[in-house]
Amino acid sequence: MLRMSWSTFRDRWQVFVGAIVTVCLGVALVQSSLLTLVSAATAKIPPGLSAAEERALRDGYDGAVALLGMTMGLAAFVAIFIVSSTFAFTVAQRRRDLALLRLVGAGRGQVRTLLVGEALLLGVLGSALGVLVGVVVMRLQAAMLDAFGFVPPGFVGEWRQWVLSVSGGTGIGIAVLGVLAASRRAAKVRPLEALRDVGGAARVMTVSRWVFGTLFLGGSIALLILVPVLGGEAALPLSIFVSFTLVTAFAAFAPLVVPLVGWPFGLLFRGRLGVLAHANLRAGVRRSASTAAPIMVLVAFVVGMAGTMDTITEASRQEVARDMSADLVLDADRPVRDQVAAVQGVDAVSEEAPVILDVGLDYGGEQITYQGVDALAVDPAGYASTHRVVPTAGSLADLRGETIALSPSYAPELRFKVGDTLPVRIDGGPDRLRVVALLPDTLAGPFFLLPPDVMPADGAWRYAVKAADPQAVAPRLASLGEVKTTSEWIEAYADEEQRQSVDVMVALLGMAMLYTVIAMVNAVVISASDRRGEFAAARVTGLTRGQVVRTALGEALGVVAIGLLLGTLAAAGTVVGIAFAIKDMIGISATSPPWALLGAVAVGATLIVGTASVLTTLSATRTPAIRLVAARE
Repeated sequence: MLRMSWSTFRDRWQVFVGAIVTVCLGVALVQSSLLTLVSAATAKIPPGLSAAEERALRDGYDGAVALLGMTMGLAAFVAIFIVSSTFAFTVAQRRRDLALLRLVGAGRGQVRTLLVGEALLLGVLGSALGVLVGVVVMRLQAAMLDAFGFVPPGFVGEWRQWVLSVSGGTGIGIAVLGVLAASRRAAKVRPLEALRDVGGAARVMTVSRWVFGTLFLGGSIALLILVPVLGGEAALPLSIFVSFTLVTAFAAFAPLVVPLVGWPFGLLFRGRLGVLAHANLRAGVRRSASTAAPIMVLVAFVVGMAGTMDTITEASRQEVARDMSADLVLDADRPVRDQVAAVQGVDAVSEEAPVILDVGLDYGGEQITYQGVDALAVDPAGYASTHRVVPTAGSLADLRGETIALSPSYAPELRFKVGDTLPVRIDGGPDRLRVVALLPDTLAGPFFLLPPDVMPADGAWRYAVKAADPQAVAPRLASLGEVKTTSEWIEAYADEEQRQSVDVMVALLGMAMLYTVIAMVNAVVISASDRRGEFAAARVTGLTRGQVVRTALGEALGVVAIGLLLGTLAAAGTVVGIAFAIKDMIGISATSPPWALLGAVAVGATLIVGTASVLTTLSATRTPAIRLVAARE
């Protein structure tokens, strides 16, 4: 059977081109991300840096490690999803061939061996190409991390010989995992039954589809309920994981959705060409579902993640606006509190300075885990007069000496209490601080407030100023630093948060978008390659070549709409999950759907699928129809 696998693979190589490219890119991205991750995790901090520079460099490396880890997971998921979709589609197309194998004596195990053998060949070829491409991707990835400020200039992942075994295992694993469900379905083909064409939705919805679809849909609902409960730092990765489960569930139930969505399209398709396109859309359930799958993945991940990050940014902006009662914000490069307080018209001023420290968190192990955090040293009285922050326990008035105020939302599992002592590492400071106040849960921060005793001797200072007449006071403060109104400062803060979110999204989803584009084109090409006889029959009944092309284009546009609908539902689930988590966490209702991005994705998917449909249909109708009508399919 393995020899036959090679023969069928060689004979139908055009069908597997998209899957080979997908495996290649998956291996390349996993290899590149793994090498870059290991290099970032083991990078040595050069001597001679200041504490702030060392902390910034270490935080950048930590951010790069987290981002690369998510990239590997996303790349593997998308690759397996696309390869499995491709094999499921090709198995449906090859039912007659598989039935003939059963008729001549092949057992179910041999049929599965045939498909797994094809997957092994695909995996080996994709892995070999992926190793080579991964070297190039690693440099591109390092340049991107450098451009986004995660790593220092000149950083590049270091090659390690052991990654060859990881890359080979990844490629073969992606291919084999992708073919397992399809091979199980192929093994159930009955010799006589599969000799006739079967394409209805009832036969597409197998027991395994119902089981997996129900399990993943139930898991998605459970995760959406769990996101608000966990909140904090767990909300974002958990919400992204919801996208994975929803996409899998919707992909399983897609054959049910195609006829339902196809019915309204019958109202839009006019004339005999429209009726034919509508009939093809509803009859070719497997074909429509497989073509819609990569569109659904694209929308779910790109729009879902963009909506999640935009929602977090909007909620952070609203939280800062809610908690800030000052009228002006002054940024200075030196301490100028006395000068600010002496300005005519200033009613209250809060001096605030960022502080670098490591907080020790005790998770019950043998050693305390230290994590770098951003804290803010403040004057308690001034801070209380310019911010609407009411501690849930304790008092900011006690923030003197070796003390700290913190928000339990930073590590809710540790259940901090007033009076606890917190291990810390801070330059020139104590090694333990007593908790004197618990701040409300926060999304925008600060999570930690320190007394004015630990304010740094150099760095940056921010002054929140209350004034009866802000317009008159602002020019008087201009000589001390950069002055903004509170609304201007909040908008600048939101813009910076948005920029960072876009950087993360581009770094995380750039390659996944390329995956889905390839998968869209591949699905259209595979479907067209199996419809030459169908197109020929339509032409001999009176349709022109142009009419056949327009009919296929109308069908493709309907499939795009189905993918957009299911992908938007999956993306909405992600955004709703994070919105509920934010509401439960800080009491702010915020959603920021990326309508412009959704429109751009919809237009892009329509152009890509439409163009691929036109080109492949033209190619499939090049041969005179009369030569194909009686030809063996």
